[in-house]
Amino acid sequence: MHVIVEDFGAFIGKTSERLVIRSGKASTREIPLFDVEAVLVVGQGVTLSADAIRACMERGAPIDFIDGRGVPYAKIMSPQLQGAVQTRRAQLEAYRDDRAVSLSRAFVYGKLRQQANLLKYWAKHRQREQSLYERLRARAAEVDDYAARVVEVPGENIDEVRSAIMAVEASGAKVYWDGVKEVLPEDLMFPGRRHQEAEDPLNRLLNYGYGILQSHAARCLLLAGLDLHAGYLHADRSGRPSLVLDFMEEFRVPVVDRTVFSMVNKGYRPDVQEDGTFTLEDRRRLAGEIMERLASKDRYAGKKFSLGTIMQEQARHVATFVRGERPYEPFVWSW
Repeated sequence: MHVIVEDFGAFIGKTSERLVIRSGKASTREIPLFDVEAVLVVGQGVTLSADAIRACMERGAPIDFIDGRGVPYAKIMSPQLQGAVQTRRAQLEAYRDDRAVSLSRAFVYGKLRQQANLLKYWAKHRQREQSLYERLRARAAEVDDYAARVVEVPGENIDEVRSAIMAVEASGAKVYWDGVKEVLPEDLMFPGRRHQEAEDPLNRLLNYGYGILQSHAARCLLLAGLDLHAGYLHADRSGRPSLVLDFMEEFRVPVVDRTVFSMVNKGYRPDVQEDGTFTLEDRRRLAGEIMERLASKDRYAGKKFSLGTIMQEQARHVATFVRGERPYEPFVWSW
């Protein structure tokens, strides 16, 4: 269970074998510690007891902090989650050979296939609107073509081919976001994809959702014994969790995009405050929808698993790939 704390001035403590969250005199939540997989702190003025921190660390449950825009700014995690020396050594060594290139191509291939599949999903439900149906199918085919191209990008050194891989990704993304514009309500006035400095409500929803996804992706990679900062596709930068950003690429569409687009197409409109953040109610609603999506099931390895479980398995597959034990196959959701 991912525990999300959003209330201003909340206190996170421990009583017996339960995590206790107090938000005012009359509001208290108690969660059995054996159910706690991670804690995400969003609210301002939140305090934590040393006992609560220790209990979470002993159970391998990291505590993440993100601001009101969804930008992660701190993480508390157990040093025991950083003890997989063999895996981390292999992860660093992989940067010097074609494993880094193969993994980067796979992450982008997965992302592009997800984007194409969401366009196909929308087209399937708009067959009565012939013109829109045909445009969405054409865009999906174009994005699929970029996915096929990215796996053909030649090279064995990631520093030499990174720009080529990201150029293909950017071209496919432009087609995808142009398709997104066609299915969104006009009142949203979606300007296209913008990142952290976005001012429109939809981009802010996406950024906030990606912040939640980033927290979950980081936990999956930690449990797989990987170093969050030693990535391949996203270049090294001080403090940047490059591998987390790499890994979450193939999950942005099925976990966040699909959730946010479904919400706004059903009439949901968030209340953006003067400082650019969402109200407490909006943060709770989006976080709840994202958690519900992570708990939903999809087909994987011939069976049905929750998306959260699939993410964990994919993180383990990253670890086995860098150790040279098996190839890495990106996850593509069934539309």
